[in-house]
Amino acid sequence: MSEDRNLKQSITVIKGIGEETAEALADMNIFSVEDLLEHYPFRYEDYRLKDLTEVKHEERLTLEGKVQSEPSLVYYGRKKSRLTIKLLVDHFLIQVIFFNQPYLKNKIQLNDTIQVTGKWDMHRRTITASEMKMGPSNNKETLSPVYNVKGSVTIKGIRRFLQLAIQQFGDQIVETLPPHLLSKYRLPSRKESLRMIHFPSHDQDIKQARRRIVYEEFLYFQLKMQALRKFEREQSQGVIQNYDLKKLKGFLDSLPFPLTNAQKRVVNEILSDMKSPYRMSRLLQGDVGSGKTVVAAIGLFASISAGFQGALMVPTEILAEQHADSLKELLFPFNIHCELLTSSVKGKRRKEILERLQIGEIDVLIGTHALIQDEVHFHKLGLVITDEQHRFGVGQRKVLREKGENPDVLFMTATPIPRTLAITVFGEMDVSIIDEMPAGRKSIETYWAKHDMLDRVLVFMEKELSKGRQAYVICPLIEESDKLDVQNAIDVHATLITYFQGRYDVGLMHGRLSADEKDTVMKAFSQNELQVLVSTTVVEVGVNVPNATLMIIYDAERFGLAQLHQLRGRVGRGSEQSYCILLANPKTEIGKERMQIMTETNDGFVLSEKDLELRGPGDFFGKKQSGVPEFKLADMVHDYRTLETARNDATLMIQSEEFWQSQAYAALREYLHKSDVLKGEKLD
Repeated sequence: MSEDRNLKQSITVIKGIGEETAEALADMNIFSVEDLLEHYPFRYEDYRLKDLTEVKHEERLTLEGKVQSEPSLVYYGRKKSRLTIKLLVDHFLIQVIFFNQPYLKNKIQLNDTIQVTGKWDMHRRTITASEMKMGPSNNKETLSPVYNVKGSVTIKGIRRFLQLAIQQFGDQIVETLPPHLLSKYRLPSRKESLRMIHFPSHDQDIKQARRRIVYEEFLYFQLKMQALRKFEREQSQGVIQNYDLKKLKGFLDSLPFPLTNAQKRVVNEILSDMKSPYRMSRLLQGDVGSGKTVVAAIGLFASISAGFQGALMVPTEILAEQHADSLKELLFPFNIHCELLTSSVKGKRRKEILERLQIGEIDVLIGTHALIQDEVHFHKLGLVITDEQHRFGVGQRKVLREKGENPDVLFMTATPIPRTLAITVFGEMDVSIIDEMPAGRKSIETYWAKHDMLDRVLVFMEKELSKGRQAYVICPLIEESDKLDVQNAIDVHATLITYFQGRYDVGLMHGRLSADEKDTVMKAFSQNELQVLVSTTVVEVGVNVPNATLMIIYDAERFGLAQLHQLRGRVGRGSEQSYCILLANPKTEIGKERMQIMTETNDGFVLSEKDLELRGPGDFFGKKQSGVPEFKLADMVHDYRTLETARNDATLMIQSEEFWQSQAYAALREYLHKSDVLKGEKLD
């Protein structure tokens, strides 16, 4: 048995851990010796003795001194007590208070030397002690790790088991990183890191051990991502699309507006992928209104000029119709035939579209998930674009890709994903970003109003409606079945109908409506048959109602920044000035900060980074569809520099022959062999 495999043994091989304790540890996902060694502390209690002249107010500290007074005990309330003593620490006389520890009265004697740990009150020169030890310090107590525990397992118990594990198996901890990386980043060995993270002598131990473990966690994850990318590319010989550059330039000249520099950069990245022999797998991120549709049109035009067909899949029918209209307008003058296929297209019309698609008479097919049904056959599919790609499951995206012989795939999203998340969650894709707005686009003015200002908000709303404009009113919805929130929207709808009686029409949309009913309401709003739309669900991403200039969001503090920004992006699509009003009475400082940030910036990427800081990665995509990996110690937000370093290193490794052959990388190669990502792949 190799040394490494010893660590894979059941936790019961550690002296003192029987079946009962093993069961309790299993509840904490600790099954093997390695699991125990990788159960890291989440903080440390500092028991090192402090100099009172350097301690800050309300700091937690440990002091040692000589008892100068008999303990004084006072009872108050039911079973509550307060015990005080005077303690001489160096040349300071301070008061120590123990709450609800009456038994200490008989334990502490005058002139005893004791250590107390608690919170320091600088102004009153008192310490409220939570812990006490008799006798002088032996200087062994320094930094004590604190662990997450469950059931009958205690923190003291975990510390004891770890001590035994390191005594028994410390010499069998195998190094996983190659020597050149250890020396390049001055990282301690794996064995040393595990010892220091659990039993640090000083702050530097924790810092160095953490650096090593965080880097290793990110490197493992990124190796998996980059290996996946390598094998995807090598196994998927894509189509080489030799597009007609002359025709493409003619198409670009015909556009009603010049491309921004960001659009030009992204178009070049996409065209370069299309010409390569590998299949494109690219994520295109662009804020609402940054011009992703035009970029998609250019990609489709290039593919058609190379003799292929294109497909664009979007999440909803109304969005599909809007894309079809704008693409037909751009491409029809060049004799490119676009068709729309949704579940509403039935009978003879549907049969005709499917036949024309199969013989190659249709160049671009735009639609919803109807595109991935079995009856849909392309003649020669070259480029697949999915819009709002996080709304489709991986399976749905894969089926569309399989409609052709390894077509190039472009995923588009208007949800600005922070760079740290993009390179982690979509690590196997290339990422392109449109980070510039077209010239002349007006910034949406955003205001934060408290609920008691609703009357003023309604007056402002009426003013906008009187100019012939339209308004959205959004009520929060946390789960679609949340009765309370649907009721909330119904109440708001009823209030606005009464308020605008006979002057303006108010519509209502919520999660209990069928897809057809939602479409009907949305169509009525986009055709200005409704002037106000009250909605619980997030109004469909990308829906284009240029006449809507006002967005009012009730209880805005219940949304994340990214979501608020998405909602705000429903307005500001026409030439008129648009406004977003956040109605919120946030209770927390973070809630207030979020409202403040929204009024200060319209940049989705700035907001997404801030959202990540405030809410953490798990909440960014929503718990249900989060693609965010769980790390034991690493934190993608705070350790993002290490994440980028690990990604760069992993990319170079996977591409180098040395990685696949040298003994120095054996442990990392073995990890990839066992990885789910590469099941069935031959690595050597």
